[in-house]
Amino acid sequence: MNTPTATPLSKLNVFSLKGVQMRTFHITWLSFFVCFFGWFGLAPLMPSIREDLALTKAQVGNLIIISVSSTIIARLIIGRLCDTWGPRKTYVRLLLVGSLPVFLVGLAQDYTTFLLFRAAIGLIGASFVITQFHTSTMFAPNIKGTANAVAGGWGNLGGGITNMVMPLIFAAIVGAGFTKGEAWRYAMILPGVMMLVAAFLYHRYTKDTPAGNYSEIGYTKKAAGKTDFTILKDARVWALMLAYAMCFGMEITFDNVAALHFVDSFGLSQSSAGFWAGVFGFMNIFARALGGIVSDKTGRRYGMRGKAVLLAAMLLLEGIGIVLFAQAGNFTLAIISMLSFALFLKMANGATYGIVPFVNEKNVGLVSGIVGAGGNLGGMLFGFLFKSQSITYVQAFGYIGIMVMVSAVLVLVTRFSVKTKTASVQEPLAEMAAA
Repeated sequence: MNTPTATPLSKLNVFSLKGVQMRTFHITWLSFFVCFFGWFGLAPLMPSIREDLALTKAQVGNLIIISVSSTIIARLIIGRLCDTWGPRKTYVRLLLVGSLPVFLVGLAQDYTTFLLFRAAIGLIGASFVITQFHTSTMFAPNIKGTANAVAGGWGNLGGGITNMVMPLIFAAIVGAGFTKGEAWRYAMILPGVMMLVAAFLYHRYTKDTPAGNYSEIGYTKKAAGKTDFTILKDARVWALMLAYAMCFGMEITFDNVAALHFVDSFGLSQSSAGFWAGVFGFMNIFARALGGIVSDKTGRRYGMRGKAVLLAAMLLLEGIGIVLFAQAGNFTLAIISMLSFALFLKMANGATYGIVPFVNEKNVGLVSGIVGAGGNLGGMLFGFLFKSQSITYVQAFGYIGIMVMVSAVLVLVTRFSVKTKTASVQEPLAEMAAA
């Protein structure tokens, strides 16, 4: 089993589909893209949904909160399932189950039922943990941060594309003679179908590890051992969770509120607002990957401490950009500042997961789940600001910017270099495969 095809890759060739490693890489980011597309498919249609269901600002805020908070517990559970079931089975089951509320949300006729469907759809946000876990098993330590960042970034791109595409699908359905109330419901059929296709591809063309599926190499739940909850005493885990709350938490919050903000604050149409909200997400095509690449290069030269300083710097610049966005007096300045903070936010996403796989190599799934849940926790807490009747969206952005800058300082003072190993997460699996 000790062949080039049965070991983690030390080089990322994004234009290749050769070998199980690269096939898995492309299918896992594509599946994450599809999940993100479905998760935020309703966001750019909220102006019409708000009118159709007669939603208040507080109710819209609750929908923002529930769409990201339901993912928190799911990410913690999914992280452990990756360690036991394996990422392949976990992803296929999540895609199949998650497609149901995406298909059925169109049946909602009032705020309460729509809220319940939105909560159920939020569970597919846990797909991120599987993507990061699966990518980590396929690549060697020297390239792991870059591979994770590219996969995560291209998957997050779904949040930008859905903002651009869903309003167009909505408009096409309305143009075909349906009402706006019917159009947003029928539009959600597309992401549901996409999730079923992704489930088939994942089942057919991926493996749990370069050496084979868990069942093929003898890696079982018993072999995985008990969950090591001592990682909860590791300050680095909590620092990364905070960092991810401030970068990814802000990303999913902006994906949820951007269209509404542009419609209400600058008088844009739903389609135009969706386009500009999509531009924010579209930057994931390179920005998150850039964060992972720079993190890897910094780590090779300056170690884990260098990676931590880089992450803190990205958070600081993100926070400054958000404050500038909040203070923008016109649409042009708002877009310029949005692009600025988007760059550093998405680089911070990549830089965070450039560190995660090295904190505790024996519990990568659990650490990924905890840090990933932090992103949704941040999104949930930010949602309360946008729900408040006494705080405007502009003020909410300003408060978030300050919180992000404070978190940069906390990350900077955390000692990431302590007890850090450089071994690959694949080593225990490779040993089992060899046996």
